Amino acid sequence: MSTTGIVVAGAGQAGFQLAASLREGGFREPITLVGDETALPYQRPPLSKAYLAGKTDPEGLLLRPPGFFAEHAIDHRPGIRAVAIDRAERGLELSDGTRLSYDHLVLATGARNRPLPVSGADLDGVRQLRGLADADALKAAIEAARAIVVVGAGFIGLEFAAVAAARGLCVTVIEAAERPMARAVSAEMGDFFRAAQAAMGVRFLFGAGVTAILGRDGRVAGVALADGRELPADLVLVGIGVLPNRELAVAAGLPAEDGVRVDAFLATPDPAISAIGDCARFPSPFARGLTPDGTVRIESVQNAIDQGRCLAARLTGRPAAYGALPWFWSDQGPHKLQIAGLSGPGDASVVRGSGSAFSVFRFRDGRLSAVESVDRAGDHMIARRLLAAGTPLTPEQAADPGFDLKALALRKA
Repeated sequence: MSTTGIVVAGAGQAGFQLAASLREGGFREPITLVGDETALPYQRPPLSKAYLAGKTDPEGLLLRPPGFFAEHAIDHRPGIRAVAIDRAERGLELSDGTRLSYDHLVLATGARNRPLPVSGADLDGVRQLRGLADADALKAAIEAARAIVVVGAGFIGLEFAAVAAARGLCVTVIEAAERPMARAVSAEMGDFFRAAQAAMGVRFLFGAGVTAILGRDGRVAGVALADGRELPADLVLVGIGVLPNRELAVAAGLPAEDGVRVDAFLATPDPAISAIGDCARFPSPFARGLTPDGTVRIESVQNAIDQGRCLAARLTGRPAAYGALPWFWSDQGPHKLQIAGLSGPGDASVVRGSGSAFSVFRFRDGRLSAVESVDRAGDHMIARRLLAAGTPLTPEQAADPGFDLKALALRKA
């Protein structure tokens, strides 16, 4: 059994950031980064946008050039999965049959796409988009596609729909809810992107359920809906959310109901194991009143990077509770959606601005909880300052176009 100092299970954004930040923080012991993809660690957000549109290539996705890992003495092991944890002996079993011992183990196992539980979901031409291999397969499929159906009007589905529509393809988006991005944004923002995508040529079917994927000779030919309709399709993208990769933690006896449970310092109940990124459920000051216990699991680049840095600081003797402000973005055709904070379905909305560039300020119990901005980058940056500092803002102030939000954000406590 080989001996390593810190072993990271997962070589995505969070795992890579941890390894890089450990070295930046002066950590000199061994670091092993185990990842099940064969590629070097890369950015995922461009996969559904610039990469599919042909505006960047695989090399442009890399988080660091190939020589970085050797230069920083990071033992990157691609194409290998972590399969079991031996907590008693502090050992990690790998899919290639090797075993690593660890002083500290970090679970950065990410998440996987939620499968569509209907017949025909395994037909050729039914795709999902999570990693680089998925994006490559999807790029090839688009070249021959004529009628595309997207199941799920979340960020990935809408970003892909915008790319496909820009190529002049017929795109239909099926969504069980009554508007796009229903779990992520306000009704006002959802309505805007419904109209914006429709202007790009995207057709929506809301309140619709998929009962089967129809095939012919092993390939997708259409989609059957609960109301009896059948839509022709030679390419189907399924984007109905993700599931945290928590199996390692569960098998090792760690709490992991909807994500691996960690405390404010990103530690599990086992002092030798931490968890970060998409797989981790953690307490957040921005989730108070949003979830019953104030914990949340966030799937974003910002969260992965900030948690990697936070944990690296703790492991190098500079512990601090994780309290970074969540923020997100989505590029859909000509429009950029930016979100700061965490909102819930019961949060009140105040719209500032009009037309195709505006912001929706969300309030929970009278306190600012989140700000959604489309093509108003200045509002987004101000919102991040206000939310991070906990600066009071009333709905009346947000609704007043003459109220100086920038001055409020810059005001010293």
